[in-house]
Amino acid sequence: MFETRPDRGAEIVLAGRSNVGKSTLMREITGHDFTTGQRPGVTQEPNHYDWVGPDFVITDLPGFGFMKGVPEDVREQIKTNIVRYIETHREQILAGVVVLDGSAAVEIIDRHSGPESVPHTVELFGFLEEVGVSPVLAVNKMDKVDNREERLNDIADRFGMFPPWEQWQERIAPITARRGNIAALNEAVREHLHEANRDDLFQFF
Repeated sequence: MFETRPDRGAEIVLAGRSNVGKSTLMREITGHDFTTGQRPGVTQEPNHYDWVGPDFVITDLPGFGFMKGVPEDVREQIKTNIVRYIETHREQILAGVVVLDGSAAVEIIDRHSGPESVPHTVELFGFLEEVGVSPVLAVNKMDKVDNREERLNDIADRFGMFPPWEQWQERIAPITARRGNIAALNEAVREHLHEANRDDLFQFF
């Protein structure tokens, strides 16, 4: 499992909880259809999309968290595989895009926060930083959010970034993938590509 990666020297990964719209976002970026569904956990192995020519691949990692009909040990193994994948390929990963459901993320994070627990998404964001991969929060489904500024400030706060969120635009990108509104994410990813001296990859974002 997780051994299907094309031999490419540069990579962008999409990660996050199940059912936040990663596969839809992948389709928007690549123009290529991937399996999507209303049921969490449709994607259980990475989807890779590489281009003939450029030394670059974009990878949609499986969702983690609750998946109806998926046993807990399988869910835990998927999480472990995601961590191993990122650790193994961290030198090639130019940005790790953590996709959130903007309409529900704050409530989910707060529900799983406690003295001895860190929500998976927050943990993943910190893990990317820890291994030297630039993290970007793609705050999806913003069309379902009433108070946009308040919600984005709350998300910045939950991920350890002092509001207002606007000062973190290379790290926080409000999007609505199903409507093709991903310009903020493209800009954020370009910042990290530029830092890695890979302006040649701007054509994909």
